[in-house]
Formats: sequence, C-alpha cells, structure tokens
Amino acid sequence: MWNKAVLSLGFLSFNSPWVLIGFLALPLIWWLLQLYPPAPTRIVFPPIILLRRLISRQESPSEVPLWLFVLRLLAAVAFIFALAHPLINSGAPLKNLGPVYLIVDDDWASAGRWQVRRATMINFIERAARDDRSVVIVRTAIKSKNSDHEMIKKMSPEEAKKSVEALLPRPWHTDRAKAVKILLDWWSENKYQPGDVVWVSNSVEYFDPKIKAPINVLVRRLEQLGSVFIMIDKAGQLPVILQQPDTEGHALIVNISRPSVRRGSIPKRIFTLRAVDDQGRTLARIPTTLARGKQRSHVKISLPSELRSRLARIEVSGVNSAGGVALVDERWRLRPVAIVKSGRNIDQPLLDSQHYLRQALDPFTEVRIGEIAELLSRPLSMMIIADTEKPTHDQLRLLNQWLDKGGVLVRFAGPNLARNGGIPDPLLPVQLRRGDRVTGGSLSWGKPESLAPFPKTSPFHGLAIPKDIYVRRQVLAEPSPDLATKTWAQLRDGTPLVTAEQRGLGWLVLVHTTANGTWADLAFSGVFVEMLRRLINVSQGVVISNSNDLPPVANLDAFGKLGEPLGETSSINVPDLEAGKVGPHNPPGLYGYGQSLRALNLGQGLKSFRALGQFGRTVQLSEYSHPTSLDLKPWLLLFAAVLFLTDAACSFYIRGLFRLRSAILFFLFSLLTPIPSFAKDLDAYALANSLETRLAFVITGSKEIDEISYAGLVGLNNMLWRRTAAELGDPQGIDPKVDELAFFPLLYWPVISDFSLDDKATRRVRRYLRNGGTIFFDKLGATIERTVDFDSLARQLELPRLLPIDSKHVLGRSFYLLREFPGRWTGDTLWIEKAGERTNDGVSRIIVGNHDWISAWAMDDRQRPIFAVVPGGERQREMAFRFGINLVMYALTGNYKADQVHLPEIIRRLGE
Repeated sequence: MWNKAVLSLGFLSFNSPWVLIGFLALPLIWWLLQLYPPAPTRIVFPPIILLRRLISRQESPSEVPLWLFVLRLLAAVAFIFALAHPLINSGAPLKNLGPVYLIVDDDWASAGRWQVRRATMINFIERAARDDRSVVIVRTAIKSKNSDHEMIKKMSPEEAKKSVEALLPRPWHTDRAKAVKILLDWWSENKYQPGDVVWVSNSVEYFDPKIKAPINVLVRRLEQLGSVFIMIDKAGQLPVILQQPDTEGHALIVNISRPSVRRGSIPKRIFTLRAVDDQGRTLARIPTTLARGKQRSHVKISLPSELRSRLARIEVSGVNSAGGVALVDERWRLRPVAIVKSGRNIDQPLLDSQHYLRQALDPFTEVRIGEIAELLSRPLSMMIIADTEKPTHDQLRLLNQWLDKGGVLVRFAGPNLARNGGIPDPLLPVQLRRGDRVTGGSLSWGKPESLAPFPKTSPFHGLAIPKDIYVRRQVLAEPSPDLATKTWAQLRDGTPLVTAEQRGLGWLVLVHTTANGTWADLAFSGVFVEMLRRLINVSQGVVISNSNDLPPVANLDAFGKLGEPLGETSSINVPDLEAGKVGPHNPPGLYGYGQSLRALNLGQGLKSFRALGQFGRTVQLSEYSHPTSLDLKPWLLLFAAVLFLTDAACSFYIRGLFRLRSAILFFLFSLLTPIPSFAKDLDAYALANSLETRLAFVITGSKEIDEISYAGLVGLNNMLWRRTAAELGDPQGIDPKVDELAFFPLLYWPVISDFSLDDKATRRVRRYLRNGGTIFFDKLGATIERTVDFDSLARQLELPRLLPIDSKHVLGRSFYLLREFPGRWTGDTLWIEKAGERTNDGVSRIIVGNHDWISAWAMDDRQRPIFAVVPGGERQREMAFRFGINLVMYALTGNYKADQVHLPEIIRRLGE
C-alpha cells in the first residue's frame, strides 16, 4: 500500500513519496505555459490621438515572460513537494512492517531526563503512525506480578501517545528479564509479523549476581521480534546516585557515584549537594566534582549541632531523581550530650568518670561539659550526671522541665549516691536501699558478677556482652511490683544494673555502678559505647517495640519528592531495611512509628553499576537527543500560496487591472501587519501593570536568583495582605533593556556579577529614578561568592550620595517600629540617599543593603520558608518581614510619618 511507504534521503524524508510522481507533469505544465493566442489584426484609424489614453483591458501577451514562467514552475514544484509531506531530521525509517515494541526502563535512573525519554518515545510513535503501524508498550520497572503486563496489547499510535504522556517513572530498580519474558510469551501467543523493538533504556546495568540474564542476552532474545534499537545517554549525562551516608567524627560522609564505562573515559561533572531540613530549607550547600574518569566522589558535610539535628535529607541539586536523594533519620542526626561538671579535682584522668564518658561519646556526637543551668540554655538531647552532689532546687526545676519536653537524664552511681540511699530522690527511677553491695561487704556476694542478656523490652537488646565484664560494686533498688518493667539491664543474679522510668516525654535512667573502672569493668568495654549510643537513640524518640516490621510513613517518588506512601507499599522488616532492599512493595522512604523513623535509600543496597556497552552489529545504538524534526508541509504550502498570489498580482499588473502605486501600497501594508500585534502586547503589559500595584524585580538571567526573587516577593506580598490594607498584584519580573519601569513604585535589584546594562537600559533606569521610582539594591550577603563592584554600578547609573540609615529615619517607623533591619543575614549597614539630595516628598530613591532579604522572604507553594535564617532563626525572619512591610509602605506612602520624630517635643509641650 502506498501510505505505508516512507522515502528517506538522509536528513530528508517523505511521508507520502508517491505524490512525487506529480513531477512527471512538469513537462506538461511547461508545454501549456508556452501556448499563446494568434497575433491580433492591425486596424489603421487616423484620429489616433483620441485613443492615446485608452488602455485595453483584454490584451493577451504574445508570449509568457521568462520570469513569470519560472515563477509558475516554482509554485508547482513547491505544491507537489508539500503534498509529498517532507520532514527534516525525522529519523531513519523503521525497518519492518509489524508492531513497534516500546520497551521502557521507567525506573529511578530514567527520572532525571524523563522529558527527553518521553519525547523520544513520542517521536517513535509518530514514526509508527506515518507507517500506519500499531504500538506495544512494555514497562520494565514492574509494579507487581500482573498489574503491568496482563494488559499488554496492540495500540493505535493515538492510544500509545496518550499512554506515554501519562507514563511516569517508578522509584525502584528494573526487572528487565521478567519484562522481556512476559513480552515474548505474549508475542508467541499472537504470532505477529516481524516489527521493530525500541528499547528506551536507563543507560545502566547493575552488578548483581542474582541477575541471570544480562541485557546482552535479553537483546538476543528480542531479535526474534524484529530489528532492535537501543537508546542510551551520553557519557556526561549518565545517572548518579547518593550512597548511604556515614559518619566521621562529627561530620557526615556522603559518596556520590556514577556508572563505570567499558570504553573511553567519563567526562568531568560538577555537582552541588544540599543539606535540607524537613521544611525544605537549605542548611548547607557543598560543591563537589566528579573528576574525568572517576566514578565516585567523597563529600564531607560539617554542620553545627543545632543544624545537624534538623537535617532531613541530602540531595544533589539539579538531579531530579530518587537516586539523587539520601534521606536522613535519627542515626545520622547529631544529638548533643552534656556531662555535668564534677566539683572535685581529680589529678589522675584514668580515675575520672568524665574521661571515660568523653572517650565513649566523642566519636559520634557533640559533648559539652558545664553546669546544669548553662548546659540547659542550649538545645540538648541527653545529660549525664556521674555521681555529683545532689542538684539544687532551681536545678531540679530546670531538669524536670527539660525531661517533660523529651530530654534523657542518665545518672551513674557512686559513693555519693550510695551514701544517700534510702532518701527519696525525685531524679531516680527507683527507690534505692541505703548503702551499696560490694564484694566482701555486708550486702555482698562471693565473687564479682557478670552481665545477663539484655531483656527484649530493653533498648540494649541485641548487643553482644563480652565475657570479661564484671561488676564488683553496685547500688541496689528496693523491690517493687514495677521493678521488672523498669529494668533495662541486670546481672546474672537478677539484680538491676540499669533501670529507667519515663518522665513526661523524656526518660530518667540510672546506671547502678560507676562510669569509671572503680566499681566495674563496664567502662573499659565496647558494649559501654554501644549502650550510650542506644541511650542517645532513646533521646531521639526511638520506641521500644517487640515488632520487627516497620510500616511505611512516607515514600520518595522517582523524581525524589517525599510524599504519602505509594499504593502497594507494605511494611518492611528491619534486616531488609538495613540491607537496602528497595522494591515495588518497599520503595525508598521513611518507615517506622511516630518519631522513631528509619530511612530506606536507593543507594543503600546499590554497590556498583556500569553504563550499557556494545551490543553487536545487529543492534542499532543511538544517543538521546531532543527530537528536532521539522515538518515542511505547512511551510511549502504557504510558499506555494505566496507564489500563486504573486503570479496573480503580476498578471493583473500586466493586464492593467491595478497600477504600480496600488501594488506598492499593498506591499507596504502587508509588511506593517505584524505591528498591531506587537503594539497589542505592549498595551497588555501597560494595562496589566496599571490596573494593579505590583512590586517588580530585575531579571538577572540567573535562573536560581530570578526564582528566589519571585518567591521572595510573593512571600512579602502574602505578609502585606495578612497584616496591612495593601493588596498587591503578582510580582513582575522586568528587563531594564526592554521593559518600561514607570509602572512600579518599588524595584528590587539583586546585585550579581554576571549582569550588565547597555546604554539604553541605563537611560531607562535613570529616567525611572528621576520620575519618582525607588530601587532597593540587595547585594545578597554571603549567598553569592562574586558580587559585582557596586561602586561601578553606582557610577554607571549616576546614583546620588549614600549615607548609613539613622535610628530616626521614616523607614524604621512607616509601619513597624524598627531599630535593626536584618534579612537572611545580619550585621551589615543599610544605606540610603542623603537627605539634601532627595526629591519626591523626601523619599530616598536608593536603598542599598547586604543582608539577602529576598531569601528570608522566600516561601514555597505551601507557604513554608525556603532558606534558613542565621543566626537569629525565625525571630530574625519575622524582623526581616517587618522590614519588608516598612519598605513597601515607605515606597507607597512616602514620608507622611516623618512628623513622628517631633512627637516627643509635642508631648512635652502639651504637658507644660
């Protein structure tokens, strides 16, 4: 059939090549154009002067002019080419006539460049449509046993296109062998004629001994369906993955990995890692480089304990994939631990309890030493009191408040506690007997006792107990009905070694022996370190549960976004979670109960992977690219129509139906037709910005800065709407080189190095300032490493002289009473125009600062702050918003509150 044939001539192909037969008619057209009527008869008429101005309207030329002849032939050629439907860069034609089998690696590794893959699939579907062929789609990231592949069927290209447009990747690995087996079983049942297999791959292959059929074997099996095309990424675009974080002292170590290649070298790539809290705010940015030929890069993340405790995830900026995200649970958050300073001076460090506690805690947490009140003035997870004097009344009150909020207080026994035994103590989980039990004493046993296995209800359960740990002395608990439930560790004779009781949201824990080696060997062992680590976990809210299955709380999608658990997600047991077994029923995410959550990451179980290599001569391997096929049919039809109209116009001219002047006017009018549309766009811009008051920001050309500017002004708009009567329109991004500035009372200008003004833009900005506009220049503080020299910009714009703002300026009282003007950062000076040089009711036309206010104002779609504010936290953000409100009010209303500076004198006079 003719409509199934596609003619390809390199970059040019024809969807209906049979129409090219029309070129055979060109000789006929040539012959027809050569025909002309016989010459007219001459009639002599003497009074010829009367006919001088008479022009015959029925003249016929004796022959066709050459230029008109060429014009008509060119119009015919363009029309025939248009009907043949030519396409440029439409791709090589598919080889067979059977179905087109689209095998899609729709896993996490494809998510980063999913739009390119989707465009590639649509391109192949359109090629199948031009051949009038059906399409079969097979997904390799199998969701369950039957849900994806029991619906395998032939689809029309229109159905396939809709299916691909709705297709989204999944956050787990592919099962290519299973997908290919199901496809071949389906094909063997239907026995379709040979077609074409297009494998839209993720470009990688995993090193997994469980994979019995690597992709090379699968490709050979697929060749029975027809020719095989495999699409892969370029070496510089291969997916990357974050490995499971690890700790090194007080820092986190994260490895970013990419596939190895079998041939050649991998090019250099530069990434930025972001440490993010659970509100989406950035805690730190760490640049890293994967050097040429290197597969892995080690990144060290050091954060203060206050920020480390808020860390929720580490992600690779710009990599929209679950593989570029490492979720962080309580195992990696730095929980500060305090040791109450002893009042005694000990000359021998090996006899000091603090020495052993610091040695055990230093490798994995921050340790602070001081007085109780001083220690509780900062966020704290656990406090250790090693047999010091009894806390005072004020200290007891502070400790109880801290325990109620979730703190963990660990006390170690010693001579002081033994001496006070029998006396009620509100900071003990159990009542103690007076005195202590010691080998050879009145409350003694014959020989030192060793530790018994930890109970299942204890947070220490599962720890291995060395055989060489002996306890020689301990304080004893009075028997009580709940003593067994309070016991977390005991000796082999059944006496408690560690007891605990919950107080509010926190825990009160007593170790019935010393933290040094005087009463027991516990402090010399590795289990002592692990017990302290488990106690810190208790401070993180870890629930003591006998259950070994953790239910899903939140899951990552393939693009790395954390959301509700996916439909078929089920609970995961702890061994599988620790082994990183990600799959359809356990996608990456958070699992657990309440505040006791464990992170399951893709990089946890993926050790290494490599890029897809050579497949032999029978397989066509192509790299992904944005399809750039161009359909020439509409353009050729337009060209042919223009030529036909030109031919008609020329014929009318030759016949005298309209004069040259009319033709020139018609031509000029046609050239001017786009101008009303352009004028309409300008009118729309002016109308939109005239009907609503808007804040504007300068478009710098940096996508990141421009997005932050927009988000910051949106956040400020929301605060203005909530707290004032001002209702502003959406912020407007403007380019001073092309946009009119007069519509905006306030222009936010982020000062960066890569932005410059031409002469036209400079004149436009100067005119804006002369006519009453206000520009707020923000040098962005520490967020941009290379800020432009503001002095050069000021000279270019001819800015007036600037002075530091004083405490009595109207900007500090236009709405809120402010003395400081912090943004994301603080500590710098705000500069304004000198009073004597101001115009427009005394309002400063220029305001310059370096605090990155726009980042402090920036909010996401859920009205959550995007960036952390340091060092003052949320209180500082509130002050930044107040400054923003004052700034807008100042720009809108001028200095009408300036008379407030005279209020003290007015009040004084009224009182006289």
